[in-house]
Amino acid sequence: MDKRSATTGRAHGRGVEMTRRLPNFLYIGPDKAGSTWLHEVLVNHPEIYLTPAKDLYYFDRYFGRGEEWYQRHFADVTDQRVVGEVCQDYLSCAESPARIATTLGRPKMMATLRDPVERAYSSYLYMRKHGEGPDSFSEALRTKPTLLDHGRYGTQLKRYADMFGRACLHVAVFDDLQENPQAFVDSVLEWLGVSPMVLPEEDLKSKLPASRARFVPAAWAVRQGANVVRALDGAQLVGRVKRSPRVQRLLYQPVPASDRQISAEDATWIREQLRSDIEAAESLFSLNLMERWGW
Repeated sequence: MDKRSATTGRAHGRGVEMTRRLPNFLYIGPDKAGSTWLHEVLVNHPEIYLTPAKDLYYFDRYFGRGEEWYQRHFADVTDQRVVGEVCQDYLSCAESPARIATTLGRPKMMATLRDPVERAYSSYLYMRKHGEGPDSFSEALRTKPTLLDHGRYGTQLKRYADMFGRACLHVAVFDDLQENPQAFVDSVLEWLGVSPMVLPEEDLKSKLPASRARFVPAAWAVRQGANVVRALDGAQLVGRVKRSPRVQRLLYQPVPASDRQISAEDATWIREQLRSDIEAAESLFSLNLMERWGW
């Protein structure tokens, strides 16, 4: 890792020169692939500092706020070996790799790949629970480009590999998280070079199953309010609210399995659109994705 990814410029406080630290680790995406679960696990590791608020969006939507703004989110770092941020949208943002390189040098970066069919549908359910998007998944696929584009793993990973080299990237598979959370996090911690940890029982259970709003207008209002607060530099407040089990229970309820069915036509169409991208990701990182995903 480049030294810039561990430290940045000197700041003076009460006449004492202090070193500010910036991330040497980023989770870059995609969305709906276990990033919230990973954040909640890693934030409790004594050798890792993660921002309390997941998704700072600095290297995509808020880069214009400047490095001093970004630094403030790491003001509480002490002697942790790994300093990091989890943000699910950096992978899909074409400008992020160059911005990361300029700001952090060559940090370690992680992506978790989920079957793009399931990922797109999970993202669609997330839209619907906040009262957004069309009523049908088929229509959403054709009117909401991000549902498909966030699954273009080959194109997105190549941008990072070209900028940083493959050695900086840890590419995991969501299926492994579902099948064995402990083994999944063991591999992440080993790659980060920190001590292993035994997951508590609650982290070995299912990972944030799809949910829907109990009352859509309330969920929509909360989401819009969160966007406003985040834009006003309130990411930490948004993070605390989103991490509250009480808030989640109050606003949302699990989606029944019968309502989580993807039509064969929609699944086939997504695979046709993304096959070359998945083949590219397989080749780049020696993965066996299409066979695992039943393509």
